Amino acid sequence: MPAYQLLFDKVLRRVDAERAHHLAFGLIRAAARVPGARGAVRTAYAPSHPSLRVHALGLDLPGPLGLAAGFDKNAVGVTGLAALGFDFVEIGTVTARPQPGNPAPRLFRLPADRALVNRMGFNNDGSAAVAARLARLRTPRPVVGVNIGKNKSVPESEAVADYVTTTRRLARHADYLVVNVSSPNTPGLRDLQAADRLRPLLAAVREAADRSSPVRRVPLLVKIAPDLADEDIDAVADLAVETGLDGIVATNTTTGRAGLATGAAAVEALGAGGLSGAPLKERSRAVLRRLYARAGDRLTLIGVGGIETADDAWQHILAGATLVQGYSGFVYGGPGWARDLHRGIAERLAASPYRSLAEAVGASAGTGPAADRAPEESR
Repeated sequence: MPAYQLLFDKVLRRVDAERAHHLAFGLIRAAARVPGARGAVRTAYAPSHPSLRVHALGLDLPGPLGLAAGFDKNAVGVTGLAALGFDFVEIGTVTARPQPGNPAPRLFRLPADRALVNRMGFNNDGSAAVAARLARLRTPRPVVGVNIGKNKSVPESEAVADYVTTTRRLARHADYLVVNVSSPNTPGLRDLQAADRLRPLLAAVREAADRSSPVRRVPLLVKIAPDLADEDIDAVADLAVETGLDGIVATNTTTGRAGLATGAAAVEALGAGGLSGAPLKERSRAVLRRLYARAGDRLTLIGVGGIETADDAWQHILAGATLVQGYSGFVYGGPGWARDLHRGIAERLAASPYRSLAEAVGASAGTGPAADRAPEESR
C-alpha cells in the first residue's frame, strides 16, 4: 500500500476532516519555508512535461492542472502547493470582509464515494488581508487565480457593491479572477446565476478590475453550479460570450446526493452542504460538453468536479476544458497526486492523434471547432 494511502487510512481519516486539512496544509507550508526543501519537493513531485504546456487566459502555464478554490482560502501556501506540481493555484473564496464561516463541524469525508461534503461558508481572512499577502509573494511566483464571493451578511440588493469592493483590492494581484455565484453554502448566492442578475454583476466586476489594474487586463471568469438546468447553462454561456467574459469554471459542488455508495442514513446525518469528488465527474463533464458546444473556443473552460485520475482529466479536456482543477482527488490522492496526473495525461496525449493539448480540447463535445478534428472513437 502506498505510504500516503496508509497514512490516510490509519491516521487522517480518523481525525476530523477540517483538522486533518489544517495539519496536512501546515506540513506543506512548513516544507516550503525550509531552505532547499522547496526545490527538493519540486524535483520529486513536479517533473517537467514539455508536451503539456498550455497557453490560456493570456498565461503560459507548464501544464493544465490547477488546484481548485477552497484548499488555500487565504493565499498562505501557494508556493508550497506549486512545488507539489500544481500548474496554477486558485485561492479563495475571498470576501470583502473577514468572516468565520459556518459553525463546525462543516467538512466531512465519504471515503466509499471518494467524496467530500462541506458547508464551510466562505471562511476567510477578508480581501484586505489576502491582498497584502499576495503583494508579498516573491517573483517568480506561481500563477494565482483569485476566487471571489459575497459576505453572508450582505443582502442581495448590495451584492454587486460587495463584489466590487473585493475586486478593487485583489484584481491587481490576480492572474485571473473568478466570480463565485454557485456555492450552496451562502444563502441566496446561487440566485445570482440567473442571467438578469449575473449581467450587471459581471459588468461591475469587469469595470472595477480594469480600474484597479489599468496596465494589465485581468481575465475574468464565472464559476457555475452543476445543478443548473440545461437551458440555464446555455443562458450563462450566451451571456459570457455577449459580455466578453474570458471563461467559465465548471463546476462547483452539488446539493444532490443521488447514487452514493455511502448509506442514506449516514449521508443524511451529515446535513446540508456541497458534495464534491468522484460522484460529480459525469455531470461536470456533461456541463463542459454543453458549454463547449454552445460557445466553442470563444470561452476558456476550466473543468473541475470528479477528477481523480489522469483519465478523468483527459476526458474533461476532450469534453471542452482547456484547464482542469482538482480538490477532493488531491485530498484522497496525497502529495504525489499532481505528479501522477501529469504523467498520465502526457501518456494519453502521446498515444492520441493530437499534437498538443489545445488540439484535444472539445474533441468529444459533439460540436464546436475540435469536434471536426476528433477521431471517431473519441466522439
